[in-house]
Amino acid sequence: MASITAKTTVRMTQKKKAPSKMSKMSSTKSKSSAAPRNKGTKRGTAPKLQPKLYAKDERLQQLLEYTEEKQRDQITDLLRNAFGEPSFHRETPHTASDTRSRSFAAADIAAAAQALGLPKVLKTFGVLGELERMLIPNGIAAVFASNDAKSNGGMRRIVSTNSLISLQNSESSFGMSNLSVSDGRMKSTPANAREGALLILRALMERVGPGAEPFCVPLLAAALDECGSSSSSLRETAEDTSRTLCTLSNPHATTTLLCPVLFAALDSPEWRVKFNALSRLTEMAEGSHKLQISGILPSLIPLVTQEVWDTKPQVTKAAGACLMATCMTNINPDVAPAVPAVVHAICKPSDTHKAVEELMSTTFVSDVDASTLA
Repeated sequence: MASITAKTTVRMTQKKKAPSKMSKMSSTKSKSSAAPRNKGTKRGTAPKLQPKLYAKDERLQQLLEYTEEKQRDQITDLLRNAFGEPSFHRETPHTASDTRSRSFAAADIAAAAQALGLPKVLKTFGVLGELERMLIPNGIAAVFASNDAKSNGGMRRIVSTNSLISLQNSESSFGMSNLSVSDGRMKSTPANAREGALLILRALMERVGPGAEPFCVPLLAAALDECGSSSSSLRETAEDTSRTLCTLSNPHATTTLLCPVLFAALDSPEWRVKFNALSRLTEMAEGSHKLQISGILPSLIPLVTQEVWDTKPQVTKAAGACLMATCMTNINPDVAPAVPAVVHAICKPSDTHKAVEELMSTTFVSDVDASTLA
């Protein structure tokens, strides 16, 4: 049996305290703050809009059996829902409108247009006129221009409004107000209505396809202009719509319809509009519009090069990526290895000698055209 004397020592071990809930929260917060979010990441492609009312063929067949007056009422209610307005014929109380509900209404309009025919829904029922009234209340010529009334910039230089429905009548055929100003860019239509109009354009391109291009592509300028809106949800919708209009359109419309609008957007005072225009050019160069982009490199490269020196780093980075993607569309195999060095020299002039050395070591065998010289 052990005996305890005056010289006996006892070693005490102290148990470690379990971390409290507050300390766990503080450590988690410190870890999250140590790894900041990358705000410059690119948004992915949005999923295809899905209808709610006309999701089943039975409902579309029922719509086809309605009289023309009742069909008009159905489209009118859907249009008002897409614009964030209460329906005329709603029996249940109107709930607050959000992007999700407006997306359902936009997809339902596209499904109805596919079943009834685009001319009937867009022209006879007046949907196209409402889209234009919401997106371009001051006319397409005023898009991308500055607030100066005497300005001749923007779309005024490259497009006429003869193909668009007259917007002189300030009253809506659907009885909606257009007197509210939603942001600092002198927009006379509500932000919810503009978002709904963009969703309808996107849904028409996704569901109807090539038949919707003559009605939707001319409004690409309005979609790009909304990328500079003060509303984040409206900016995201505008970005998704402009991407859909550019990537799903016929490649033969690249040089005559799409690129002139994208080039005009580079003169916009809003940096987000420039960023999205450059991003659309990049996506088109990497997609099914390669051949058409390659043919306009002599006029495209000087315009994009100007944006390399923009004061916004987002625009500068997008311009560099756009230069690389568009220059790689050149079909000359001899110059392809030297393209990265040339583009890098444009973005960083101090490395010009490297690009010159790369070009000096290039042996040209194929024909050299204007695109290669650009």
